Amino acid sequence: MADQNIVIEEANGKAGRATFVDLGREFAASVPHSVPQIRSEQLELIDPGKNPFFGHASVQLFIAYRAGKPVGRIAAHIDHLALELPVEQGMGPGTGMFGYFDAEDEAVAHALLARAEAWLRDKGMTRVIGPISLSIWEEPGLLVKGHDHSPMIMMGHDPAHYQPWIEGAGYGHAKSLLTYDLDISRPFPPLIQRIVQSGERNERIRIRPVDKSRWPEEIRQVLAILNDAWSDNWGFVPFTEDEIAYAAKKLKPVIKPELNMLAELDGRPVAFMVVLPDINEVLTRTGGKLFPFGWFHLLRALGNPKGLGMRVPLMGVLKEFQSSRLASQLAFMLISKIRENANSLYGSTRGEIGWILDDNKGMIAIADAIESKINREYVIYEKPL
Repeated sequence: MADQNIVIEEANGKAGRATFVDLGREFAASVPHSVPQIRSEQLELIDPGKNPFFGHASVQLFIAYRAGKPVGRIAAHIDHLALELPVEQGMGPGTGMFGYFDAEDEAVAHALLARAEAWLRDKGMTRVIGPISLSIWEEPGLLVKGHDHSPMIMMGHDPAHYQPWIEGAGYGHAKSLLTYDLDISRPFPPLIQRIVQSGERNERIRIRPVDKSRWPEEIRQVLAILNDAWSDNWGFVPFTEDEIAYAAKKLKPVIKPELNMLAELDGRPVAFMVVLPDINEVLTRTGGKLFPFGWFHLLRALGNPKGLGMRVPLMGVLKEFQSSRLASQLAFMLISKIRENANSLYGSTRGEIGWILDDNKGMIAIADAIESKINREYVIYEKPL
């Protein structure tokens, strides 16, 4: 039976967004191993005037109150580009989403989910998936494995009790997203080293760092490969022109050329690998605050990420090569070179690859071959409306 004391209100405008973010920060602060994020960055992600995701999406934020006290939050949203995709790729016509889910107890959780579902149903949606906050490229999925350690940069972290609350509201498993932990202090297995050495002898192949002096052009090239390489993947939504420009601006401060590389075949870029220093390690020390001294630690880490872990959020090979042995060879070459640089130049000992779809056999085979191990699993749920 529904709790009649729960009132759910829309969170609109600047004040509503601030309340929504601050409530999420309160919830996160109570979760072991959660990492405090920069508040201004969190506000920007839900600001229609700043995040280009809103250029192709309809979004409504909700806050739950009990006796006047905020006790939970949720976002309901429709990505109109996702509606145009094939149903077999996980999105498609009639598919809405929920995200930014936090709740004090199960009654609040179910009330929030019901409110998000009602909003989506009123907009003509026939199915809901989530949590996805807000774009598939931001923080997708609910953490169901790996609660005992902190997430790396741009990965979510949820308390374990959210899983039964969501499943108890009638949601079933749609897709798992996996992250892999890798010891980058030691060389790869001999077989992988031989594959890499063979590629290095091939005059047609060149592995090169991104050129930050041509950054807009370089990031456009990377995302063009990404849009092609991932186009058949579950949940894929292509980057728009505005999102490419936004990504270029946001990523540039954390991009180190020696850690972010392109693979060229006969002078043509055909594969890439993006690696980000784990700024979460710095945010843990500063409490997510830039003032009075947090900015100093953050800037120092951006300039020289000494000892930080490294996350591989994106990598890809053009689709035309994915069924060939060249695809895995290029991947191994990129990973090997960047692993070597991360360890020798910055003293990094730990890397994380992901997320990877649970049915992406090619990437899972690569992760297994370099002896990485699954350390976190996120689940995207679905429910008919």
